Amino acid sequence: MFTGIITGVGRILLAEPLGASGAHGCQLRILAPPDYLGDVSVGDSIALNGACMTVTAMEPSSGTFCVDISAESLARTTGLAQPGPINLEKALRANDRLGGHLVSGHVDGIGRVISFAEVGESWDLRILAPPALGKYLAYKGSLTVNGVSLTVNRVDDLEDGCEARINLIPHTIQNTALGGLRAGSLVNLEIDLIARYVERMLATAPTSDTGPTQHSERRFTPEHLLKDKA
Repeated sequence: MFTGIITGVGRILLAEPLGASGAHGCQLRILAPPDYLGDVSVGDSIALNGACMTVTAMEPSSGTFCVDISAESLARTTGLAQPGPINLEKALRANDRLGGHLVSGHVDGIGRVISFAEVGESWDLRILAPPALGKYLAYKGSLTVNGVSLTVNRVDDLEDGCEARINLIPHTIQNTALGGLRAGSLVNLEIDLIARYVERMLATAPTSDTGPTQHSERRFTPEHLLKDKA
């Protein structure tokens, strides 16, 4: 699990294919920020632009680590197959502050930046999300963009998708790789985890007028406890 609070901006140095066919994925070699790998071990999880990956090799002396990405993951994400800056977040610890929102590190879809413009001291980011994700986006709701936990300021349903407007403060621009976005850039999106479960519960809710299905469940009242002791 993650929080969507980026802990460092790294750089993909090399994306090397793991095979000759499209059925193969690739191995990434990533340069981490100074001292970033001090508490990281092989087998740990790190989110790369919002996609949870497993560290498969490390070279602490050079500040680099490797991850292997399957062809399936490459097909369902963007920005992980070529050199360039990348948002990094280490997996959440049980005693960490939950500064953003609960993020699983599983990308739900790829969005496209409609516009990205400076407005006053902040930046206005407009993203077109796939139609299937539109129902999960809400005013003041949470959306993960390339691994960054952000608050949606406006939602507009369009014929070709759902436009989400987001305001980025200077701190976010300075401490993530989102500052490099441009109109037309593709981004990884993950919807709010709670919205996913709410949809599932509503879809499976009983439709009978008699209410929820009754389960044969024994209720342990004080009388039951006394009888059992006898």
